[in-house]
Amino acid sequence: MTKDSPMMTVEVAYALPDRQILLEVVVSQGTTAMDAISQSGVLDKFPEIDLTVSKVGIFSQVLGTKGLASADVYELKALDRVEIYRPLLLDPKEIRRRRAEQAKSKKKD
Repeated sequence: MTKDSPMMTVEVAYALPDRQILLEVVVSQGTTAMDAISQSGVLDKFPEIDLTVSKVGIFSQVLGTKGLASADVYELKALDRVEIYRPLLLDPKEIRRRRAEQAKSKKKD
């Protein structure tokens, strides 16, 4: 990434249960997803984000999976949306099991 590289606009998104933030960032070509996250300032606004735990994706595709490069290598394209995903609080299987138990107990009542 050099100062003479053409500039492009990307977005960095982070969502909480009650609100979301979508930041527009102008970056140089060759900027990685992690670079865009740093440049966006989202880590200052949400210091609880731990990028060693949270996954990062582009338009719902998790980076580092399905043949995509990892977030520290993936070079962004113009208008990409970098998404920071919060870790799950509960295992989805556990949630379904609890719901099934609740439904079963309601039928008995």
